[in-house]
Amino acid sequence: MKRKLMAALAPPLAVCQYGCAGCCAAPIGVFWVTGIIGIIYGFMGGPTGLEQISWTTSLLGLGLWIIAAVWAETTIRGVEADQEDPNCKTKNSSICRIVKPALDEADPLDEVKKIQQSG
Repeated sequence: MKRKLMAALAPPLAVCQYGCAGCCAAPIGVFWVTGIIGIIYGFMGGPTGLEQISWTTSLLGLGLWIIAAVWAETTIRGVEADQEDPNCKTKNSSICRIVKPALDEADPLDEVKKIQQSG
């Protein structure tokens, strides 16, 4: 329950705490901060400078916040599924971090070392 509440209120922090920060905490943070700014800007009259609340702008900000919260929850679930199946055999994870190279594929670092030694 704490994870879901944190994902709803502070999505990028929830991804850093319960998921992996490198997955997508930065874009989630951009959506979340933009949502907050949109809500505040809507209460100040929005882009048209209305004397009352610009509900369209506030609802757009709320929509961005909801997108960030759903994205954070999806990311956290994917990371948890990764941890349950580290070799990705069941393919239930939406974020499978393990990528196995093909057998005939050369190691890119070996190629760099060869170029540096020959030069």
